[in-house]
Amino acid sequence: MKNKTETMVSFTPFPTLATERLILRQLEMQDDHEIFFLRSDERVNEYLVAPIAQNVEEARDFISKINTGIANNESPYWGITLKNENKLIGTICFWNISIEENKAEIGYTLHPELQGRGIMQEAISAVIKYGFEKMKLDLIEAVLHPGNTKSVTLLKRNAFFYEGKSDDAVVYKLINPISKLQP
Repeated sequence: MKNKTETMVSFTPFPTLATERLILRQLEMQDDHEIFFLRSDERVNEYLVAPIAQNVEEARDFISKINTGIANNESPYWGITLKNENKLIGTICFWNISIEENKAEIGYTLHPELQGRGIMQEAISAVIKYGFEKMKLDLIEAVLHPGNTKSVTLLKRNAFFYEGKSDDAVVYKLINPISKLQP
């Protein structure tokens, strides 16, 4: 039986994912200005409960924290880039991983000027596939602000179903089609 510090799969070496237009890769320190933007821009953070970054140094600290978590096999956190450019345009991750319940929560951000172009659809499809096939998750959850209609639409497009409310959030779930959780 796995204990709380064990995970379903190793994140070392980091699992770089590729889609038709995207590379999902580990964050690098040179992503500091893009991470600062994503963690400080009001449009990106409108529905997030994370603290707003105040400067680039906080973004560097965040990158270090994320990469330490990856090294400790706690959670995968991908930087999203376009295939022909290494510039970070968004992030997507699994976090709140529960080994006992074989589930994880998914979270994501995307530069506001690139929203509505199918980029997050590509990224979420690749990450869901990784979660079910490589991590062998039974369940992926998304907890979000009820006013985040773009995210709700994305989740529904990917077969997530509404589970209910939790405090000031709504919860959507996706069950692995080959999971023992299926009815």
